[in-house]
Amino acid sequence: MLDIKGSIPALVTPFRDGKVDWEALERLVEWHIAEGSDGLVAVGTTGESPTVAKDEHKDIIRRVVGQVRGRIPVIAGTGSNATAQSLDMLLAAEAAGADAALIVTPYYNKPNQAGLLAHYRVLHDSSNLPIILYNIPGRSVIDILPDTMAELARWPGIIGVKDATGSMERVSRQRALCGKSFIQLSAEDAAALGFNAHGGRGCISVTANVAPRLCAEFQKASLAEDLGLARDCQDRLLPLHSAVFLEPPAACVKYALSRLGHCLEDTRLPLTPVTGVTRQAIDRAMEIAGLLR
Repeated sequence: MLDIKGSIPALVTPFRDGKVDWEALERLVEWHIAEGSDGLVAVGTTGESPTVAKDEHKDIIRRVVGQVRGRIPVIAGTGSNATAQSLDMLLAAEAAGADAALIVTPYYNKPNQAGLLAHYRVLHDSSNLPIILYNIPGRSVIDILPDTMAELARWPGIIGVKDATGSMERVSRQRALCGKSFIQLSAEDAAALGFNAHGGRGCISVTANVAPRLCAEFQKASLAEDLGLARDCQDRLLPLHSAVFLEPPAACVKYALSRLGHCLEDTRLPLTPVTGVTRQAIDRAMEIAGLLR
């Protein structure tokens, strides 16, 4: 089975003058690998997938896969609330050589549990690419309920879930229903310590965009059950976990990365640069994490 675990940054998509900044993207990929990230998600929500055109989306996945060259897993964001569109992206990711696909529950049109099963059945049966579900009721307004998750986990191509339900109990419940080999990844940085204690395998992380080495050290310690070291890392990271969610995470992360010289803070509308108060909070959090002096 594909070994997906640890600290997996939900990679931002850097822009310059309204276009994808390919040079910055290449630098970010190399930096994350050098800093010890255990994988990368390309063109997820933090990668501003809603405002990335279809051709750009496919090109980013292709270029990230080519840049990584098999050194760590690349998980391609291929979700949509239209099954046909998600399938198009999934097949493109498979052709590009991605290691897995991250597929969010259809948002806004609110399918029921039968609709979720039908949606994922089409995607599962049409591709050989391993699928990680993305369950985020707070944004999509629907929840993959545990019994539905158990049914999906029985399909050989569905290997895990990125869980943003915020429920620690859910992790244990899904572990019992889906089996110990079903990969559960936290979607919430601040909850990752408790998530792993309940049986999680890591985090698809926003904060790891900014502090990849520290997030990787935290995950390694947490998964090794070195709670003392994990808590020490958590103490340093917690202000940053909070700061990068004061405004839309993609904008917060890009500001932080601009402070480190890795990319511009450019976003695409409707996202705008973060406010001065948020900048101060991010700067302070980066100082606590040891990223700024």
